[in-house]
Amino acid sequence: MNSVGFRLSGVGSALPEKVLTNHDLESWMDTTDEWIRERTGISQRHIGSSTTELATLASQRAMDAAGVGPSDIDLLLLATTSPEHICPGTAPGVASQLGLDCGAIDVQAACSGWVYGLTMANGYLLQGMDRILVVGAEALDKITDYHDRGTGILFGNGGGAAVIQPDPSGVGELLSWDLGADGRYVKILYAEHGGVLKMDGKEVFRQAVTAIQRTVTNSLGRAGLTIDEIDLIVPHQANIRIVESAWKKLGLSMDKTAMVLENTGNTSGATIPLALDDALSNDRVKNGDVVLFVGFGAGMTWGSALVRWNGS
Repeated sequence: MNSVGFRLSGVGSALPEKVLTNHDLESWMDTTDEWIRERTGISQRHIGSSTTELATLASQRAMDAAGVGPSDIDLLLLATTSPEHICPGTAPGVASQLGLDCGAIDVQAACSGWVYGLTMANGYLLQGMDRILVVGAEALDKITDYHDRGTGILFGNGGGAAVIQPDPSGVGELLSWDLGADGRYVKILYAEHGGVLKMDGKEVFRQAVTAIQRTVTNSLGRAGLTIDEIDLIVPHQANIRIVESAWKKLGLSMDKTAMVLENTGNTSGATIPLALDDALSNDRVKNGDVVLFVGFGAGMTWGSALVRWNGS
């Protein structure tokens, strides 16, 4: 599929210092730590900071890991559901903070945004670009009602980023990808201008499990691979029950899954790069491994990508 190779040469992440625990929520919400953990897998989430700050910090760490400077980056793609403004996009401000002199684009595909960005980066590599920053960053506390038991227990802030570049060695490769959307389900998870997130939790669960099954099956089929050939899975992390249910239907293993949900909550576009950075820090990825990235979220959107790893 990819004639120039595909390499994540540096990965970085960032979380705000302030932590909001389940026990904190107990003090003003009709809930308990046990109830939240049992239904979501979340113990705490981070709040504070801004989308720009988290994107900038995660990007700088990814650039440092890749050993590149501002002049080496040809494009910045920022996946976010919580931009600083309706207009302009947040990506140009992040690029300015990093000292970049290149294009900068917001990608709004909700929790699937970072996977969308990953596949977009591949297209730009094929057009001759050398290095692309793919970033996911969120300040979801701006649009979350932490007194609403349906949504306030889920969402937090964070950022993650990767430097994507060609891999002439022939090891690193984007093996396949699949993107999709179904606008019939816009109203199961949304926020109006000036409002907060509203969610039909049961329907989100049903549609997410279905979307995951479809997109993973499509990507595996296009790559000519089987479930058993996947070495690491890095999913969007909205709720542990969604992941477990989809994995059971697909025959995927939680042992092969990179998870940070317990300590971060749902950070939308940031969850996948946050989990990837954690997996790298814990030596869970080696060159030649097949890594599955899979996202699903509001829209409803979904996406997956299979990468043969030759990384940082």
